[in-house]
Amino acid sequence: MEGYTYCKSLQIAKNVKLPANVSGCNCQGTCVDPRTCACAKLNGSDFPYVQLNGGRLIEARAVVFECGPNCGCGPGCVNRTSQRGIKHRLEVFRTPKKGWAVRSWEFIPAGAPVCEYIGALVRTEDTDHVCENNYIFDIDCLQTMRGLGGRERRLGDVSVPSINCFDGDDQKSESVPEFCIDAGSTGNIARFINHSCEPNLFVQCVLSSHHDVKLARVMLFAADNIPPMQELTYDYGYALDSVHGPSGKIKQMPCYCGAADCRKRLF
Repeated sequence: MEGYTYCKSLQIAKNVKLPANVSGCNCQGTCVDPRTCACAKLNGSDFPYVQLNGGRLIEARAVVFECGPNCGCGPGCVNRTSQRGIKHRLEVFRTPKKGWAVRSWEFIPAGAPVCEYIGALVRTEDTDHVCENNYIFDIDCLQTMRGLGGRERRLGDVSVPSINCFDGDDQKSESVPEFCIDAGSTGNIARFINHSCEPNLFVQCVLSSHHDVKLARVMLFAADNIPPMQELTYDYGYALDSVHGPSGKIKQMPCYCGAADCRKRLF
């Protein structure tokens, strides 16, 4: 894959400054009591994960608040589930129509974290000139929850609650997100995961070291129980006729996901 470098962590652009680390919780060893854990209180006085199969997300949320670097708990805390890296044996393979794709050699249970979308964390305005880059992921937590068609139907035993943690400027979902992840030239296996109109993964915004939703980590979780060797997919969330080329004309891309309710076009 010429011109592409694999990396395991976000590459922060020089003009992007991450917020200072928050103080975190005072739990010791592992967080067990959601009534006293400061991080659990941010999640509605509950832990978003259960300690099952290495940690599983109970329900999709607008944002998941995890324990961070200043918390008293250790790496084994259930509220650090998405921070443990890739746990399943994932394989990149070639498809007849869709190019590269990803599958797992192992069973993945519903609610399990699969991987983080990794690349260069940049300001969206700095990608305006990259017209043919299809690996740019806008960090937009509210739009992630609202914009993915069919997501609630595909979550299996992971349910979607209503969104009520955003207000003020955060409700302006029509505006362009300030930051995005560009995996065009550097990234991890997530950049090879294809779109599907009926996906088996869903996108979840996660905050741990800081609480700025504009700079949330982007995680992919299993929406269903996924058997071995089944292609992994998520809904890219494009609205039809929303992508324009350099000349301003609407661009169109056919969808080859093969789902029964396929929208026939990716955008």
